[in-house]
Amino acid sequence: MQRRTRTQMIEETRAKLLATARKAFAEHGYANTSMDEFTAAVGLTRGALYHHFGSKEKLLIAVIDQLEGELAQRLQQIADAAPTPWEAFRCRCRAYLELALLPENRRIILQDARAMFGDVPQENQNTGIAALEAALQELIDAGTVVEVHAGLMARMLYGAVTEAAFWIAEPDSDPPVRLAVSLEALDKLLSGLLPR
Repeated sequence: MQRRTRTQMIEETRAKLLATARKAFAEHGYANTSMDEFTAAVGLTRGALYHHFGSKEKLLIAVIDQLEGELAQRLQQIADAAPTPWEAFRCRCRAYLELALLPENRRIILQDARAMFGDVPQENQNTGIAALEAALQELIDAGTVVEVHAGLMARMLYGAVTEAAFWIAEPDSDPPVRLAVSLEALDKLLSGLLPR
């Protein structure tokens, strides 16, 4: 059997901590997750957590980064499957709202991130805005949507979709009803981009 290198062991420990934290945060929420219980559950010490992430807050950021990366891939797959660039753009925006129903996203990204940081971390926002801007610019260049400042419109749409997702995910709400209302409002908003 091949012996693991120090780098492999570090990566395995980090991955184990991330996976366990992700599960604990999704089930119990960030505030209710005990670091001692969660590290003991995977046979590690609190020291291992601090060595790899520095703090519970930085561990939450790492979990959010991981989830946001997966969401970005999923949104891209949805866009890639659409029949036209306009439908790709529309489906991408709608899917972000629909993903607010997934318990893990709802709890960690839309509830805990907002409670801890007031919003999604800036780097993740920048990635989302850049994707919207690129898609919008393509639609503008093709004449599919009206001439607008793609960067500004991407920021405005990102803000609208993100705020709607936060609203859908609020504790003690009825997420499916809020999703339906949000999807209808989104379609009306997006239709304003189409030439008359």
